[in-house]
Amino acid sequence: MNAPTCFSLTTTDQVAHLVLNRPEALNTMHPTFWRELDAVLAQLHQAGEARALVLSSTGKHFSAGMALEVFGGAIAMDDQSPEGRAAIFDLLTDMQATFTRIENLRIPVIAAIQGGCIGGAVDMVTAACLRYATQDAFFCIQEINIGMVADVGTLQRLPKLIPLGLVKELAYTGRRLSAQRALQHGLVNEVFDTQGAMLEAALQCAREIAAKPPVAIWGTKQAVNYARDHSVDDSLRQMGWLQGAIWSNQHVRESVSALQHKRAGSFAPLSPLQRFSALD
Repeated sequence: MNAPTCFSLTTTDQVAHLVLNRPEALNTMHPTFWRELDAVLAQLHQAGEARALVLSSTGKHFSAGMALEVFGGAIAMDDQSPEGRAAIFDLLTDMQATFTRIENLRIPVIAAIQGGCIGGAVDMVTAACLRYATQDAFFCIQEINIGMVADVGTLQRLPKLIPLGLVKELAYTGRRLSAQRALQHGLVNEVFDTQGAMLEAALQCAREIAAKPPVAIWGTKQAVNYARDHSVDDSLRQMGWLQGAIWSNQHVRESVSALQHKRAGSFAPLSPLQRFSALD
């Protein structure tokens, strides 16, 4: 994979840190952004080396969402024929799949948000597992302010995270949701005075996650996401299958021993993945 231009990626002590690095453009999203994000997430998913991912940004705002010039021609949206309108479905499905990669990543994802989290950025962070924010952070479903419906995940994931009435208020009006109100309603886990303090807390949480058995973290993420979208009975049944598939006496013994001796545990990483089509 070529070095990304919209992001920087580092991995330290099995914690990956993906940083949006175009502050001069308010970290807006354009075709290169989507292409690079998709490639980076695929690489992290397949490698199995990182055990947690922190997603952060640079500059005053986390991201101002979709670059406005995209609507001026970078993405052709033909509304003049049924065939063209049908193609919009496939275009959006492809874009949605990139943010769904965040949700489906084999490792937990922590979003660290400062300043504005606007439009497509809300789509992106709602796919993360945890969200930390600075005091000056705010969230805005900007799409309604530019005459369209939010279409890359916000309206599908946000109702799973905050009360439906609040979702409708934000989606219908385009109002800003402050960090404190987001904390009050559970959209963010914690609010910090500074970006530095927020980022350190996100990385510390990621390090704690990375110290656990990766396959148990994988199983926990699978179970929580499944339970969100299914009945309790179905989720309990899935939990039985899942636990039976990944249970490890060795992991439990090592975890208990590490706790008793106040040391770090030693656990095997997730297995690398390879696409079937790439096999010889």
